[in-house]
Amino acid sequence: MICRFKRFFCLAGFCALLGSGGVASAETLTVLTEEFPPYNYTDHGQLTGFSTEVVRAVLLEAKIEGVFQSQPWARAYATAQSSDSVLIYSITRTAQREKLFKWVGQIAPDQLYLFSLPQRKLQFTKLEQAKSYQIATVNEDVGEQFLISKGFKKGENLQSSVKYELNYEKLKLGRVDLWIMPDLVAAYLVRQAGDDPALMLARSYVIQEMNNEGLYMAFGPQTPDALVERLRKALVTIKANGSYDALKKKWF
Repeated sequence: MICRFKRFFCLAGFCALLGSGGVASAETLTVLTEEFPPYNYTDHGQLTGFSTEVVRAVLLEAKIEGVFQSQPWARAYATAQSSDSVLIYSITRTAQREKLFKWVGQIAPDQLYLFSLPQRKLQFTKLEQAKSYQIATVNEDVGEQFLISKGFKKGENLQSSVKYELNYEKLKLGRVDLWIMPDLVAAYLVRQAGDDPALMLARSYVIQEMNNEGLYMAFGPQTPDALVERLRKALVTIKANGSYDALKKKWF
């Protein structure tokens, strides 16, 4: 008889958990991204980064459990775009992509600058003025591609490398005059090197032509509007209650 009562109360407790929105009844959502530090990257087998933590905070606010996966960008992009209710993040919002996704909202700013060392006192009003200087770029990166489209050339005024962090070292050691990077990524890499961005970086020129709306969370067009709106409201909430600013301060 005692065993029967124990089984009854255990079953009742489990049902109560389901009804109260506990872990057992949590909704799950597939969440895709790529390796793009410091926004999203894998560290000791765990997906982390500023954008990752923002997305986790949004899902927590929306009471949705995320199953995170890091994939090559082309695969993540195609999967999210063609699937129902698969979230992708750290995606740039462009006119070409506008109707291919349902956009939740911006999770990270992303503005390109030409940086220099403060003591150099380099300030430009036109991009053309920078052609007289050596600029550190990353091979096939959007910044390098943009400068090449504006008449800059590898081997003349562009010094191309394969890693972002190598270019800060070039700037610091005086091997280049300028460094093209998104501002938050530049600040992160400087801190990773043990330096203070306020003392080591000056914004010599803002790349207005690349002034997009930042990095976003988005769903494919088949996703129900109610789910998109649910996450949109959660994102607005964490920006209003200070959670977003706390994460930004932590990472940048």
